[in-house]
Amino acid sequence: MRKLLQPEGWVRPKGYSNGVAASGRMVFTAGVVGWNNDEVFERSDFLGQFDQTLANTVAILAEGGAKPEDIVRMTAYLTDKAEYLSNLPTVGKIWLDRLGHVFPAVAFVEVKSLMEDAALIEIETTAMVPENA
Repeated sequence: MRKLLQPEGWVRPKGYSNGVAASGRMVFTAGVVGWNNDEVFERSDFLGQFDQTLANTVAILAEGGAKPEDIVRMTAYLTDKAEYLSNLPTVGKIWLDRLGHVFPAVAFVEVKSLMEDAALIEIETTAMVPENA
């Protein structure tokens, strides 16, 4: 069971949900960055790392039996808010390509740096696999 939380009279957010109510088996990722499976950053640009970070997230969730549509919460830490905002149309396209029309509760937080020096973005994800899946 998954229900998006949209209080009456509130403007519908674009690209995320205000909240999500869900029940089932929970699957969590650690902070995921945009490196490959050998822990090598093949891309040094924000969009390339964002794409790889989402690909890595989907792969990790699949190991736990979760699909993108099971995602209920994400927290994204990025090192350059302006870079993110100036690329929103492409960010949206990458999101749709990797996750589909999935709009969980999301927070984007600008940070000074991440633990991996080459990382420009790191995302933590929570998914809720339906009980009958």
